[in-house]
Amino acid sequence: MSATTAAVPFWRAAGMTYIGYSNVCAALVRRCLKEPYKSEAASREKVHFSITKWTDGKQEKPIVRTDDE
Repeated sequence: MSATTAAVPFWRAAGMTYIGYSNVCAALVRRCLKEPYKSEAASREKVHFSITKWTDGKQEKPIVRTDDE
């Protein structure tokens, strides 16, 4: 068996990344949940991240953002 005929994960064969595949799976699981688990999962779904700009080699104050901005 050569390397070109080796088994490929189905998400890769479909042209997806693993992150994309895991996001689809997580969304499906969240949609199948019943209350109160569904609302608990929805509250954890929110994403928070920070953006830091650099000017002239110095770090500026970070800006905290959420996925709804």
